[in-house]
Amino acid sequence: MNFASDNVHGVHPKVLKALSDCNDGAMGSYGADPVTARAEAAYRELLDAPDAVVRFVATGTGANALVCAQLSPSYGRIYCHDSAHIHRDECAAPEFYSHGAKLVPLAGENGKFTPDTLAEAIRFGAAGSLNDGQNAMVSITNATEWGTCYAPDEVAALAGIAHDAGLKLHMDGARFANAVAGLGCDAADLTLRAGVDALCFGGTKNGALAAEAVVFFDPADAKGFDYRRKQAGQVYSKQRYLAAQMLALAEDGLWMDLARHANAMASRLGQGIEQAGGTLVVPVQANEVFARIPAAAHDRARAHGAAYHLWQDRPPAAGEPVTVRLVTSWATHEDDVGRLIDLLRGA
Repeated sequence: MNFASDNVHGVHPKVLKALSDCNDGAMGSYGADPVTARAEAAYRELLDAPDAVVRFVATGTGANALVCAQLSPSYGRIYCHDSAHIHRDECAAPEFYSHGAKLVPLAGENGKFTPDTLAEAIRFGAAGSLNDGQNAMVSITNATEWGTCYAPDEVAALAGIAHDAGLKLHMDGARFANAVAGLGCDAADLTLRAGVDALCFGGTKNGALAAEAVVFFDPADAKGFDYRRKQAGQVYSKQRYLAAQMLALAEDGLWMDLARHANAMASRLGQGIEQAGGTLVVPVQANEVFARIPAAAHDRARAHGAAYHLWQDRPPAAGEPVTVRLVTSWATHEDDVGRLIDLLRGA
């Protein structure tokens, strides 16, 4: 019963097979191989973006940090939500790789900020003095750190504000598959057609070993990126092993099948928590569940080995309801969900 993260589970068998399949024979190094070429083409097709530049890296932090460095100068201002992974969970990697760009966190309910909030922040930044730096880009997370999703029209509204101000829009898609599955939309509707300039398409949280895709929809935005990626140590001599993972996810819609399963498990878990007397902190829209559960239910779950994170600023007082985060994955079993629900209910 491990609901600590979608990082805790293993690699999907089809991804492992893809790694084994590309292990035979000799191939060109540093991405000059047929597997990488096929994978790049697969993601251009998946995103309906024939001109896009697609590159693979091993970590989400690397993907996000390098995009921030690519789209913002060292004196730039990068607008993001105050719960964004680039702001709270990447050890200042975006600032490091951009050589000093400033992250400007914005408030907003349920992990999302509104067009009005963004417009006001950009207006304030543009009116600043030399001391304030220069507006450079906007970063949104989809699905967000609270498991909520920006719908295509919401993304388009934010992109319009960013573009009107001359800023680029980046989407941190560590759980992009879960967002697409939860919204029931096309991947292109949520990205290129909505005005996204750069996407970090997550694979690691969706069945891969260690693989992410960086996508620049306008090739001009990718100028020099290959050198930046190499300088950051994210070009591998046996690059085909990253590409093979992402290719396996893209083929036959595996990426969506895995995300739909994770989302379905989260939906069932959320419903079960409410039936057990808990309350949802935010609606379940992807594969994360944020809930407030009775202290006794929490104690029972922990005593029987359930793993999940407390999601509050201080330790709970005795008898006080506990706010928790539970994350499901492609490998979450229905029996584990049912067992946890029974424990919360006291059954």
